[in-house]
Amino acid sequence: MTGGKIDKIGWGVESAGMGSDIEKCEVKQTPLAARHVALGAKMAAFAGWEMPIQYAGIMAEHLAVRSEAGVFDISHMGQIWVRGEAAAQWLNGLLTNDVAILEVAQGQYTLMLNEKGGVIDDLIIYRSGENEFFLVVNASCIELDWAWLQKQATDVEGIELENESDEYAGLAIQGPRAVEVWAAMAGEGGGALPARNHIVRVPAHNGDDLILCRTGYTGEDGFELFCPAASAQFWWDAALAAGCAPCGLGARDTLRLEKGYPLNGSDLDQQHTPLEAGLGFFVKMDKGDFVGREVLLEQKEKGLLRRLCAIRMVVKGPPPRPHYAVCVTDGGEQIAELSSGGLSPSLKQGIGMAYLPKGYGKVGTELEIDVRGKRYAAEVVKKPFV
Repeated sequence: MTGGKIDKIGWGVESAGMGSDIEKCEVKQTPLAARHVALGAKMAAFAGWEMPIQYAGIMAEHLAVRSEAGVFDISHMGQIWVRGEAAAQWLNGLLTNDVAILEVAQGQYTLMLNEKGGVIDDLIIYRSGENEFFLVVNASCIELDWAWLQKQATDVEGIELENESDEYAGLAIQGPRAVEVWAAMAGEGGGALPARNHIVRVPAHNGDDLILCRTGYTGEDGFELFCPAASAQFWWDAALAAGCAPCGLGARDTLRLEKGYPLNGSDLDQQHTPLEAGLGFFVKMDKGDFVGREVLLEQKEKGLLRRLCAIRMVVKGPPPRPHYAVCVTDGGEQIAELSSGGLSPSLKQGIGMAYLPKGYGKVGTELEIDVRGKRYAAEVVKKPFV
């Protein structure tokens, strides 16, 4: 995969509502927890981690990313290495995109499926070396992904797996000023950012060996910086000094929703396939066999019975939220529920996504959203919203 097609999706993010297993776990803190508290962030449990939801406010943080630059703490996300002469072929049997076409330093968006074609995780994979791959996975899926990869590697020669999720901290710098921000953070001799959808290792002026990835989950220019966990506060402070607004998960959610990017655990789960989620571009059916392929082939042959669609409110009212009922107009029956929803700061309108049955997903279809017992007019629109 080459070029900017990955921009259609960007960086995978996970849902907090992943079930009882996370609820039973002790909530973890990132290396930046003290910085968030000192800045007055509103904190909440998310995917097993205590994370900042907002600082100055979701609206202000959202607009800062759209117009200037913002920094997000992504230290909760996972980093897994796959190495070995058989790594590319082995990964191609587990992921939907075509790993074999990646050149060294190049990355792509892809999905890991179960045998029924459901999404275990959506992730970014980079070819960091000829026989080495770097996987950035969702926080709520780290243990699940790791166990799945280990299981699939059983009795397979030439595969080495390493989970370094606890070793790294991560920042996402997003916004039109991202290149300028990196220049200020890196200092003299720091080097340029990698090309879009590429990865590079950078020896930093403080002695760190940084990993820089040029992707993003906001629809804006940007990059992800992975550093040793002990250096997280140094690089966070550097981002703020370079003019980044500190941003929480609230703005991260509204930014990705405006672009129609799916949220793992909400829009993506093990009960829906990537074809139903509208991610067929990232499924390479002609590359050979991979886990879940037979189910996807059957769906393509028979046609999809449901599809993840974008829905926009057409009247003023409360913001739509996940799990609100999506109904046929004029008091008709419920046909779906929102998987994502909220107020778009850019449009000043309520927007959301839902898996709509066949016959209801055409752009322009009129619907109603039930908000606490009262229905509001909405319509199906084309993605992205913005």
